Amino acid sequence: MRMPAAAGRIADHLERLGEFGRFVWRAIVVSFFSCFKPATYPLIWSQMYIIGVRSVPVIMITGAFVGMTLAVQAYDQLAGMGLEERLGALINISGVKELGPVLAAVMLAGRVGGALTAELGTMKVTEQIEAVKSMGVDPMYYLVAPRLLACLLLAPVLIIYADLLCSLGGYFVSVHVLGISGRPYWDYSASVVELWDVSVGVIKGFFFGAAMAVISCYKGFNCEDGAHGVGKACTEAFVASLISILALDFMLVVIFKSIYNTLWPLRSMF
Repeated sequence: MRMPAAAGRIADHLERLGEFGRFVWRAIVVSFFSCFKPATYPLIWSQMYIIGVRSVPVIMITGAFVGMTLAVQAYDQLAGMGLEERLGALINISGVKELGPVLAAVMLAGRVGGALTAELGTMKVTEQIEAVKSMGVDPMYYLVAPRLLACLLLAPVLIIYADLLCSLGGYFVSVHVLGISGRPYWDYSASVVELWDVSVGVIKGFFFGAAMAVISCYKGFNCEDGAHGVGKACTEAFVASLISILALDFMLVVIFKSIYNTLWPLRSMF
């Protein structure tokens, strides 16, 4: 009896995976063509304000505390070796390449992803999505594409904000609390952080934003009935978004490191 039950669960998971794949493909295609339809621009601007502008305070606070925490944690180790003036290089390279993009994406998944899932899930439960279909409007154009494009475009911008505040937060603690000279903080940071490092973090934002948007929209479109179903969909969307962000970060690190080693083989040796 166990084998058929296990096989049924596997088949059910594969079916859901196939449905998600079709949803993602259709969302990408519809979003691409929405870029050439001026009628969808007001919807996109509205979502950009909700997703982007309202997320700025949270992202900035997150980036600032990441930088300040890195400064406090790393100071003792570097000071023990007489390298405390290089603290800025450690803070900025860590924030720009990894901690800034990942933590900003996680905060967006919690704030924006949950809101998208709850909004679309409520529309699904109250049959508003069916009402949109009955009026001859494709819900993917009206509901999914603006949210996907807004997340795709603004996640990199918010990551830049997080990187900036991470650097400033680390500077504040390093110089005004720990007593490190400000000039070496910026000099060593400029010598270590390259344009490539900043670009890698920004490019990650496109993948993180797209993953968060499609997962949240999919969970909202397929949530169960009732308030319990909406709450469950929000939880599943956040967990799936978090796992996808971490998995994408690992894969992108491997890919970009290989590209960097191929383009600049001598630099990668140092």
